[in-house]
Amino acid sequence: MFPLRKQKQLLGRRLVVNSAVAALAIAVALMIVRPVASWMLEEVSQNSWGLTGMVRMPVLLQAVVTFLLFDLSFYYWHRANHVWPFLWRFHNVHHVDPDLDLSTSFRFHFLEIAFSAAFRALQVVVIGGEPWMLVVYESAFQLNTWFQHSNIRLPITIERWMVLFFVTPRMHGIHHSKRFNEVNSNWSSVFSWWDRLHGTLNLNVPQAAIDIGVPGYSEPRDNQILQLLLMPLRPQRSYWSAEWRVPYPVQRDAENVLPE
Repeated sequence: MFPLRKQKQLLGRRLVVNSAVAALAIAVALMIVRPVASWMLEEVSQNSWGLTGMVRMPVLLQAVVTFLLFDLSFYYWHRANHVWPFLWRFHNVHHVDPDLDLSTSFRFHFLEIAFSAAFRALQVVVIGGEPWMLVVYESAFQLNTWFQHSNIRLPITIERWMVLFFVTPRMHGIHHSKRFNEVNSNWSSVFSWWDRLHGTLNLNVPQAAIDIGVPGYSEPRDNQILQLLLMPLRPQRSYWSAEWRVPYPVQRDAENVLPE
């Protein structure tokens, strides 16, 4: 009813593809990620492992610190999925979606989800915290993942305030752009300030100027179910030609504020 960007493909066809890819990813998450995280949390809690368990602090403060450390470490994990060629092979499946909406937030290669189980275990061991603290973070993480991938057009004034704290649809839409310098920005998961602190925030792109997807994988056959599942295992094409490595020629705001 209030679309942020015009859809390039028929919604029904995309939903079939995204649902099939997501079904495998969710199955792996339930079979591997959830049990691993639960087991590691129990071990960490019983043995007081992790940074937040080593330092004595009030429970509420521990919960806040745990939440922030989980979100910061996810910033690095997301960034690694773009920077490390091996991880990008799998994360690319998420980005080659030619449109961006709620269904994209479920569309991950099942092997990427499996890799995230190892990262989740490392997070839990290093950061620590009580099991309920991870539940709180996971809930916030999932809700904001759905929100930022949505194609809803919020009033620009409201979103400009929201993006000071949280990742929003316009901010994450820039991250899904075909342009190299735009997809390699805006890596935050819940709080947007991690990109501000690391100098990777990019808000100076109008939504009308964004073309969603990956240039080297823009053919219709690239978004077929079997092709997506096999894509990371095959020789990789050039993702960005010279044309897509050039920033879009738009007026830049000195304060890096979301344009209309």
